[in-house]
Amino acid sequence: MSASSRARSGASPRKPIQLMLRLAHGGEHQCQQRHERRGRSGETRCRRNSLTHGSVLGPRRRPRRLPPMATTERSPQPRTRPIELPPDPRLPGNLMSEQLSGLTDMDPEDFRAAAHAVVDQMADYLATVERRPVMPPITPGSLKPLFPASPPEQPEPLAAILDDYRRLVEPNATHWQHPGFMALFATTASAPGILGEMLTAAIGQNAMLWRTSPIGTELEQVVVDWLRQGVGLPPEFDGMLTDTASTSSLIALAGAREASGFSAAAEGLAGRDEVPSLRIYLSREAHNSIDKAAMTLGLGRASLVHIPVDEAYAMRPDALAEAIETDRSAARRPIAIVATVGTTSSTAVDPVPAIAAVAEREGLWLHVDSAYAGPVALIAGRRAPFAGWERADSIVINPHKWLFTPLDASLLLTRRLDALRTAFSLSRAYIEAPDGSVAPRDYTDFTPQLGRRFRALKLWIQLRWFGLEGLRRRIDHHIELAQEFASWIDADPEFERLAPVPFSTVCFRYRPAALRDGTDAGSISERLDALNARLITAVNGTGEVFLSHTKLGGRYTIRMAIGNLRTERRHIERAWQLLRREAAALDG
Repeated sequence: MSASSRARSGASPRKPIQLMLRLAHGGEHQCQQRHERRGRSGETRCRRNSLTHGSVLGPRRRPRRLPPMATTERSPQPRTRPIELPPDPRLPGNLMSEQLSGLTDMDPEDFRAAAHAVVDQMADYLATVERRPVMPPITPGSLKPLFPASPPEQPEPLAAILDDYRRLVEPNATHWQHPGFMALFATTASAPGILGEMLTAAIGQNAMLWRTSPIGTELEQVVVDWLRQGVGLPPEFDGMLTDTASTSSLIALAGAREASGFSAAAEGLAGRDEVPSLRIYLSREAHNSIDKAAMTLGLGRASLVHIPVDEAYAMRPDALAEAIETDRSAARRPIAIVATVGTTSSTAVDPVPAIAAVAEREGLWLHVDSAYAGPVALIAGRRAPFAGWERADSIVINPHKWLFTPLDASLLLTRRLDALRTAFSLSRAYIEAPDGSVAPRDYTDFTPQLGRRFRALKLWIQLRWFGLEGLRRRIDHHIELAQEFASWIDADPEFERLAPVPFSTVCFRYRPAALRDGTDAGSISERLDALNARLITAVNGTGEVFLSHTKLGGRYTIRMAIGNLRTERRHIERAWQLLRREAAALDG
């Protein structure tokens, strides 16, 4: 419904939880209307399958009653009738229906009642998650004994299963949805994204081929291009949705391997004397998914050359050029460079324009890992860190990090789809169209997977619900919160910031006056590391926030990563209060 339509109908502005409940319970209103048309028998059937009398759930609480939604005029739907097959004369009597009884899925009305209960559970969880400790106060290995050692032989009522979910699952999860979760880059499942996941599961698409999912294929093309436009990249970039940046970077580097001209996908690399030792260049701060990609592609970790970084933890282009020259003189073959915009430890920004110049001069594939920071490019005024990334051969951005998309959703953009096709395309009779027709795109030709999820649906729903402007405002707010927190660190003589804050992650440590002699040498450095390890343990032990740590320049560093959709200024203030309180307690 548009804003003008809501104004005419008197509908209130959309809010995520209310939208989830309203949409999920809309089926209940339709059920009531259908039963009114059917008469008394329909009413009896509805009661039998309701939450209060339901056969699958057992006695449960009554679903929330919501006012009818404002309706808009719809075109009439075609009337359909079930297909009735004549009895099979080879089957005696009523054997067909007797054998099929109990062999299909849950009854649709039972499913409707169960879905209401599950949606209520989800909404209650999101509404109350802040009251829980971010991390459960449990020890490793304590959960497995709570579950039976053997699988159930007989069916169990769904009510019992959901009770066990509430008792065993929710309390023992690390609550990524908690506004105090600031440890790793956030993976927030927004309410519209959750709805998208529900619909994705219901429609059950395998988006490997156009004919196995026409809508999955073509909506993915639409969503990929929407995101490409949103971050300001030129039209020659195309791409796909994958599960994570690990897979996206693997696919990109497979393309780089094929572009090197050694036909690795067809002939392999082992035992070929004509294939030199291949090299990929990345900074010392690059994500270890690149290491895993090299291992998976048969290049090995020995193919990776980690380039030194500057004082801001960004790759040094001069050291990159020197490393490439050294490898060429030793008859090794450079094939790719990986630049990072927003490293994992400190969110450092590699100088992409200078790195792109090296890649172009040397004829190397340039892959830009912007899995975390990429969504910032939606904001035109904050695109300076992304200068030059349009010169890359491939780019990865993770919507499940900072676009509030439920895990998993990664966006791989490339100007070299041909190389990806060379790396992964196969022809098999069981996946070819029987009429020999050619699809506009079969995504399995560009990835190592055959089976693929219909990830575009939840992104399509989210992009429409938030709008690009809504996403920009939320991302911008997170950056402002991080900058404000950094200013508190800078103003306090007992704390020190250890890295720039280009996005929404602040790296710092506690350094009391007694340990401020201007050096990190020897025992003082060790004492500071131990002190900060104790501090983060104490803060996380409160259950109110969850921070992480890393090593920067050999120093134990505390990280606050802001990006959770539900994090507000008061949560940042509380984290700062806890840090100072627990630091004072350590001194005492």
